[in-house]
Amino acid sequence: MRTHAQAVVIGGGVIGCSILYHLTKLGWTDVVLLERNELTSGSTWHAAANIHGLHDSTNISRIQHYTMNLYNELEVETGQSCGVFQPGSLYLAQTENREHQLRLQAAKAKFYGMNFHEVSRAEAERLHPLVDYDGVRCIMFEPDGGNVDPSGVTNAYAVGARARGAEIHRFTPVTGTEQQVDGSWIVRTPNGDIHTQWVVNAAGLWGREVAALAGITLPLQPTEHQYFVTETIAEIAAMDKRLPSVADRDGEYYLRQEGQGLLIGAYEKKLRFWAEEGTPLDFAHELFADDLDRIEENMMRAIDRVPVVGTAGIKRVINGPMIWSPDSNVLYGPHPDLKNYFCCNGIIPGFSQSGGMGLMSAQWMVDGESQYDMFAWDVARFGNWADKAFTKARVGDQYAKRFAIHFPNEEREAGRPVRTRPIHALQQALGGVFGLNYGWEHVQWFADAPGAKDTNGFTRQNWFEPVGRECRMLRENAGIIDISNFAKYRVRGPKAADWLNAIFANDMPKAVGRSCLTLLIGVRGGIAGDFTVTRLADDEFMVIGSGMAERYHQRFWNMVPMPEGMSFESLTEAMCGFNVAGPKSRELLQRLTNTSLATADFPFMRSKWIELAGVDCLALRVSFTGDLGWELHCSTEDQLRLYQALLDAGKTFSSGPVGGRALMSLRVEKGYGSWSREYSPEYWPQEVGLAGLIKLDKEFLHKQAYLAIKCNPPREILSIVEILDVTVADATGGEPIFDKAGNGVGRVTSGTYGYGVNKSLALCYLKNVAPGDELDVMILGIPHRAVVLAEPPFDPTGAKLRG
Repeated sequence: MRTHAQAVVIGGGVIGCSILYHLTKLGWTDVVLLERNELTSGSTWHAAANIHGLHDSTNISRIQHYTMNLYNELEVETGQSCGVFQPGSLYLAQTENREHQLRLQAAKAKFYGMNFHEVSRAEAERLHPLVDYDGVRCIMFEPDGGNVDPSGVTNAYAVGARARGAEIHRFTPVTGTEQQVDGSWIVRTPNGDIHTQWVVNAAGLWGREVAALAGITLPLQPTEHQYFVTETIAEIAAMDKRLPSVADRDGEYYLRQEGQGLLIGAYEKKLRFWAEEGTPLDFAHELFADDLDRIEENMMRAIDRVPVVGTAGIKRVINGPMIWSPDSNVLYGPHPDLKNYFCCNGIIPGFSQSGGMGLMSAQWMVDGESQYDMFAWDVARFGNWADKAFTKARVGDQYAKRFAIHFPNEEREAGRPVRTRPIHALQQALGGVFGLNYGWEHVQWFADAPGAKDTNGFTRQNWFEPVGRECRMLRENAGIIDISNFAKYRVRGPKAADWLNAIFANDMPKAVGRSCLTLLIGVRGGIAGDFTVTRLADDEFMVIGSGMAERYHQRFWNMVPMPEGMSFESLTEAMCGFNVAGPKSRELLQRLTNTSLATADFPFMRSKWIELAGVDCLALRVSFTGDLGWELHCSTEDQLRLYQALLDAGKTFSSGPVGGRALMSLRVEKGYGSWSREYSPEYWPQEVGLAGLIKLDKEFLHKQAYLAIKCNPPREILSIVEILDVTVADATGGEPIFDKAGNGVGRVTSGTYGYGVNKSLALCYLKNVAPGDELDVMILGIPHRAVVLAEPPFDPTGAKLRG
């Protein structure tokens, strides 16, 4: 066994072997995989191993299609069969919402050149004559869908990796992972130790235990999961073709051919957790006792849809463990608290995602960043607030609702509240309806009375009119928005300005009381973050950015050594904030402070410490609404007192509280982008109109990467469109856009109704179009006529903002 390696992968399931394979494909041949038992132990060997390409997330769809195409290439490359069957998959919609979802996915498939389209009932009956299609509103077909052999795929990855120089050691448990002073690791095993630059935790059911060896905790929880295989079905045995799989997600089961019978699996409501205190180390290829009563309701729905299931005998039952994250997405990426420790844990559709997941992981380790923005998977999306109780509650909800639609703006209640701020009870009393933002309860909108809850769907919901009232109140008078979720950092020290200039692409403010907007450049030259930086003193700065990306950005802070005597402190928990905005915001605030807020005394992009209703606040003359306004940041202990004072003063001006959905509408009608929607490492500064924030007369993090793409023509341009043919739904994000000739020209990143301008609007990335061009935006998967706007419809010159 090698004593030194570029990377050590812990875990010999399909994901660990895929990561090893892709590391070798990208040129790292000095890599080792360690497996405590036999390859495919744990949850890989008993997986149903279905494969499908489409996902609500565009980037996840991309990597799933990469994976599906890879299996056939792997067989040719390695000579190892992957057991690939691709008779296709039929997707059934029994409800209007499922039809909306499938039509939207079909529109995305057309845009991205993926094979997924609607078929008639007659065609569906030809493809799968055993299905009863009564009550089905819409049928989609994915010709490349199917299944693979779990053992074959895993071994194909292993064969391919070995052929390029990788070592694989079975029956070699890892007993320790110890970080060294230089950031490298010692991986300890009974068969010897390995000194490595990277540790990769792909330990599947033992992801928690392997993480604990490095002193970290991952929010993971296993459950039991059952499927069964029928005896031979005569109708199938008589066929000369393989049947497509059936995705009847409204029925909450999955079904495909297995041999000359059928395989049926279910995610039942009465789930059973397993190994809550830790996965047994001696567990390998064991299964649990059958418990088909738990999935009886799901089985009956499968029988109703495919009647031959009801007369077929059961050949075998598989009841094995799966391990889940709180949102059922993988925990992926370098752990923010450790150097060179890569996580890839909690994978559910492993055989649909294994290839893409391995590629993205290898790219991040070898190149420093993956080609796609995968923040939805990033382990940094959870903090220490995602404790055991939260994880268990969310996993239970995710399992039971595995096939439920994830609607736009949906906020599930399981495991909440986790973290609240002092004004939470008052916001509840005011009718606040909350969502989850990096563990915090955050008001999305205010109902007429306490106790209201969201309805969910693809069309306009019960919050549409209340959000409109909030927006119009702010645009006509003033509104008070809780912005406590913004990430806030204090940087102090004699060389604080030097360090910030070495991190950020813009010049840091030189005078006390001035602020600037700046970009953080990613490894490939894209936008890793956007921030407001304010100089509080000669040696002190406040940095404000995306709250949900705080741990994500932690990696970038660690890339530039801090000068001696400098301190960097997160104030996100210690400070809260409000944005008071609108044409009467100055009058409202002036009643609470003796500091002059006149433009001459307090211009745009300036800051001051002021006393407001007896509370010390850092006031910034800036507003994400695009209107006249101030951000007010105070200590958390003073939040309730300040909020009450703002609400009381607001009554005189017909003003009141405003939630997060209204802020979305307000910023879209101003044309403001948001991190993780319009701004991400995938997008170049020149594509979003922010290249002017980059100063090339200094050195900054990843400057050379930016210079490498600086002169490239924009692939797409961040634009704003007005949807003209709107009846029951607005764009929400992800909808593809076509020109009148049917060519794909872009996609929506943020969509909403602009109540302040009475227009349905969408921010989007477009190519080969000009202002005034008419396009089709595929809202609900159906073309809606739209026009490209030359400028944002609200205050395009910024006169109100600077007034």
